Parts: sequence; C-alpha cells; structure tokens
Amino acid sequence: MRLPTPALALQKGQREILETVARSRGAAYRDVQRAQALLLAADGVANTQIAVAVGVSATSVKSWRERFVKEGLTAFGAVRAGRGRKPQISPEKVAEIVHATLHEKPPGETHWSCRTMAKAQGVSPATVQRIWAARNIQPHRVKTFKLSNDKRFEEKLVDVVGLYLNPPENAVVLSMDEKSQIQALDRTQPSLPMKKGRAGTMTHDYKRNGTTTLFAALNVLTGRVIGDCLPRHRHIEFLKFLRRIDREVPKGLQIHLILDNYSTHKHENVKKWLAKQPRFHLHFTPTSSSWMNLVERWFGKFTEKAIRRGVFHSVPELIAAIEAYLQANNENPTPFIWTATTDQILAKVRRGRVTLNTITT
Repeated sequence: MRLPTPALALQKGQREILETVARSRGAAYRDVQRAQALLLAADGVANTQIAVAVGVSATSVKSWRERFVKEGLTAFGAVRAGRGRKPQISPEKVAEIVHATLHEKPPGETHWSCRTMAKAQGVSPATVQRIWAARNIQPHRVKTFKLSNDKRFEEKLVDVVGLYLNPPENAVVLSMDEKSQIQALDRTQPSLPMKKGRAGTMTHDYKRNGTTTLFAALNVLTGRVIGDCLPRHRHIEFLKFLRRIDREVPKGLQIHLILDNYSTHKHENVKKWLAKQPRFHLHFTPTSSSWMNLVERWFGKFTEKAIRRGVFHSVPELIAAIEAYLQANNENPTPFIWTATTDQILAKVRRGRVTLNTITT
C-alpha cells in the first residue's frame, strides 16, 4: 500500500508570498497555478487531488513540489533552460534586421518602418517591432541639434551661465529677446467648443490680419516679464524698449541683460545710448545657442498658452491678448531654474563634436 505524500513544509514568510501570488491578477497564470498547488500541498492534499483542483497534471504538481524542496522560492517563476516557447527568429536574422535598420535605407525612402522592414526581411511587422523595442531603436524619430562655431563659445558660456547660477548682488538679471512676426490669425469658420467625448476643433485655414513684435525681458530671479508690443524690431524699437527697462528697474540696481547676437542689439546708436547708461551690462549668448537664453523657454510657454489656439480679428485684439497674458504671468510669476553647470555643458559639447567629426571623417 502506497503511503500518502507528506505535507509540504512552508515557512511563514514563504506562505505569505505564495498566498499573495495565488491571489494575484497580474502575475503569470502559470505562477498562480504553481502557488495554489504548493499551498494545497502544504495543507496535506494529495498530488492527484491538487492536479484536479488547479487544472494541471499530477506530474507537474510532483515536479513543483520537488523543485520547491530543493530551491525554495529562489527561482520561483523562472523558466528552466530548454523549457518555454522556442524562439522562431534566429539570432542571425535578428542581427541582420538590426544591421539593416542602422546602416541601410529602403529604396527611395529616408528611413525604415515596421512594415517596410518586415517586407524586406520576410518577417512580421510585430517581430520587427519587438526587436526594435528590445534594443531601443526608433527609426521613425529624429532629433535636431546645432553645435555653435563661435570662437568665443566657452567665454560666453561661462559668462551667461555664471549669471544664472551666481547672480551678482545689487543687480537684476534679465533674459531678453524679441518674438517677431506674431500673426493675428482669424479662422475662416467658427471653432467648435470642447464637450464631453470631443475635443475642441478649429479650421486649418486662416485669414492674416497683420503682425506685431513682442519685446520681452524675463527677470531670471522672479519670473516676472517686462513686455512691450511694437510694430517692428529695428534698433529704434530696441532703444525704446531699453528705455522702458530703465524706467521699470529701480535706480539703485545694476542691469545685466542677456541677449543674442542680432545686429539690432549692436547698432551704433544703441552703443552710444548704452555708453551713457553705466548700469546697463550686456551679455551675448554664443551664436547658434538660443537655448542658452531663458526667455526662449518663456516664449514657448507663451505661444502654447496664449497664441496657438487664439482667434484674432485685428492686431489690437492680438496685442490685448498678449498684454493680458503678461499681466497674468506677472501676478503669479514662476521662474525657470537653470541647473546645468558650465563643465556639464562643455563635456556634452565635446562629446557632440567628437561624434560629429567621427561621422564626417
């Protein structure tokens, strides 16, 4: 007569883990079955009865028990070598797909898609997608970059970033630029409002009703913005805006102005005026480095929040909307915090130059 299989010995912590897996709705179904089987075995239930209750063979139950006795929960859920679903795509084919993605192009096109690669390699699009996802390859995406060729790049970088990270005392640091050609666009048909289950809509075509230029100076410390809408962006308008900055900044403070290399900012008349205003200090960003000017970040937020979805029947209506956004911004300003050090930026630029030189040589 065969003796009954003894109850499986479980420690308290092991039982708690198995109970959690047995109740789980997110664990693999095979792991849930195994956890349920081991718990029943611990209660002294026979293997055949466990097999019926869990829905597997008695051989599987016996194998699980023996593996638990040897290994405990150390490798619970791991698939043993030789078990599980066999790969249908050979390593050679995977390597071929990866090489083609990185070093080749489909005829007449600039990059691969899942379907074009699948057709070229004789596999399914889902297979190509899994291979790309596993290796973080994204042929459909491209990022733009620009490395400055300014001979004084490092000098200007240290100057500007130094103002952000260590602003001088008894002074205000302003990040300034112009956003030109802001268009007063009127849609050709009325827009539909947002409602439950449907986003707001607007026509893709529009009527142009004129333009304006926004001069803006962002206070790096507070996030407040001095702004003025002017019809053009010549040195005449720039001087007018500088005079407004001079009026609005308290007389006891020095003014450090960060701006780009636009010729208007270096006009002879501007230089003559600045020579008579000793509290103004101009700091120019390197060429092709607009990302270094924090007001550009503010312009992006301004465009998204106040302009992109706007409908303006005239330039005065556009200017009124801009002034309303400036007022709202200054009532509850949020500064943009610069965190990158000069060493971090220079290291990244050097890596970019090395990579670029490797490609071009």
